[in-house]
Amino acid sequence: MIDPVDNCRQLLALIAPPRCLFCGLRPHAAAVNTVEGCCPGCRRDLPWNLEACPGCALPSAGAQRCRRCRERPARFDRAWTAFDLAEPVHASLLGLKYRARFADGRVLAQLMARALRDDGRALPDCLLPVPLHWSRLMRRGYNQAQRITRVLSAELGVPMDESLLRRRRRGRDQIGQSAAARRANLRGVFEARGSLQGRRIALVDDVMTTGATFDELARVCRRAGAVDIEVWAVARTRLD
Repeated sequence: MIDPVDNCRQLLALIAPPRCLFCGLRPHAAAVNTVEGCCPGCRRDLPWNLEACPGCALPSAGAQRCRRCRERPARFDRAWTAFDLAEPVHASLLGLKYRARFADGRVLAQLMARALRDDGRALPDCLLPVPLHWSRLMRRGYNQAQRITRVLSAELGVPMDESLLRRRRRGRDQIGQSAAARRANLRGVFEARGSLQGRRIALVDDVMTTGATFDELARVCRRAGAVDIEVWAVARTRLD
């Protein structure tokens, strides 16, 4: 069945190809890849996180599990991020999170989806965005993790559930805190409002720093019956 919306989008791309989010140039229509808003040159030069530990997504030679993950495995099964938290991805994520620049989130999520497809990995049954507390959601007006997850869901054909996970209390700001402090701050913060019995899931957020948020959410999801838990983020912070 012909999709008229898709046809219109392709026609517009031929008439006026979208400007690249990162360099601002409007590439020739023949050079535009399937990710609208990112030219092939910028896509090639982005800070891709190509070789990383499958346990925590930190850079690792040969993509082997790092010593930290071997000694203290996380509660989730695997971690994957598309990029290092470096420019220009960092600026785009800040624009999404604090300035409601949704186009940035859409392009980054489309790039994530393409990387996941190219990787050939088995996809989960369901995508779950990391939830915000209702007070922060009211103040900001949107959840950036939810925005990213919606695009991933559409691009990958994997359903998402925006309501299953809930943040029960705000907790203190995580910025600048150690991994141990983050873990302590997050105890009892999340709850699952339904069953995940027998399901394979992916938890989705914009940035992975220490992994403490994902680890606590994985504990909650495991108790709700999830049998396989991946964590996905746009970018990974490199730890010293």
